[in-house]
Amino acid sequence: MPKAQETVLEIDLNALKHNFEHLKSRLHNDTMFMAVVKAFAYGSDACTIANYLQNLQADYFAVAFVHEGVQLRKAGITTPILVLHPQSANFNALIQNCLEPNLYNIKILNEFIAIASAEKLSEYPIHVKFNTGLNRLGFAENDVDAIVSKVKGTSAVKIKSVFSHLAASEDLNEKTFTLNQIEKFKAIAKNITQQIGYKPLLHLCNTSGILNYPEAHFDMVRSGIGLYGFGIPIAIGTEKDNKNLKPIGTLKTIISQIHSIEKGESIGYNRAFTADAFLRSATLPIGHADGIGRQYGKGKGYVIINNQRAYILGNVCMDMIMVDVTNIDCKEGDEVIVFGPSNTAENLSETASTISYELITAISQRVKRIFVEG
Repeated sequence: MPKAQETVLEIDLNALKHNFEHLKSRLHNDTMFMAVVKAFAYGSDACTIANYLQNLQADYFAVAFVHEGVQLRKAGITTPILVLHPQSANFNALIQNCLEPNLYNIKILNEFIAIASAEKLSEYPIHVKFNTGLNRLGFAENDVDAIVSKVKGTSAVKIKSVFSHLAASEDLNEKTFTLNQIEKFKAIAKNITQQIGYKPLLHLCNTSGILNYPEAHFDMVRSGIGLYGFGIPIAIGTEKDNKNLKPIGTLKTIISQIHSIEKGESIGYNRAFTADAFLRSATLPIGHADGIGRQYGKGKGYVIINNQRAYILGNVCMDMIMVDVTNIDCKEGDEVIVFGPSNTAENLSETASTISYELITAISQRVKRIFVEG
């Protein structure tokens, strides 16, 4: 990899391919794979990632909102795209771009059927989500009769899939809860399938579900965080599975300036750090506007300079952080690793009591993305 000369996020497409193929290897040959590329593909680059995965023959993509799906279509994605949280204000754009909505309550089901009927659509694919315990989005189990009545009463839509979302598939202590979710979903799926007279696709598993509950893979699985190289720290068997996943992103920056700080001098805004002895600080061109939040400041977070940890001094600034390089042999212009395969986003996020998802999705789009392969 070339040494950084500015703040960049390097995306390793070989690692992405490895993760995709590893997760696919856990499935039966006829189980479909939905790649979740919402939130700018978890902070990487949705269009580039989706195009790469499309070439690897991912069966479906999932995004959170309609505008994310529109961007993928403009970038040449022809694979089916499920919009996980559509709003009725965007239904026309959804239809114009051949996106497929998740419909999760009677209100939004009625609104989509009304627009689909007005557009004289025929059997437009919809996905019906049920709440089996996450209590976020989804129909209740006793809504099946009403859903079937609505769908049978129109030719404008057809149920493409029925799905739900596991709440704690990564947590061994919640195995009983997860198994109950699986059984509840199976009962719902059986009921709605019998009533509509055909079998829609069934999907339930997220990344940790793929790894821990093979009996619940059904017709399709959904993976987001696993594609980007992370499992779940407390997942059943995760130690082995985490070793089989490769983080695809390396966030790099450089040393802009080195200061000699005397005892009693302070560093940064609000004088949040005061030296109790002589030290050397390095200023880096990356800050909370780039995704390194203030929670990483005051000695919690660290970066890697010449294979050594350099802890953040004082408050994180909007565009800069200062780190302690007193005992590190370094100079201005040297490369700095914020996170990467050897010092992962998971490791850094733990210093601020958060998770890799939050850190990687926060990386600002002003940070240049560089894609490497091989």
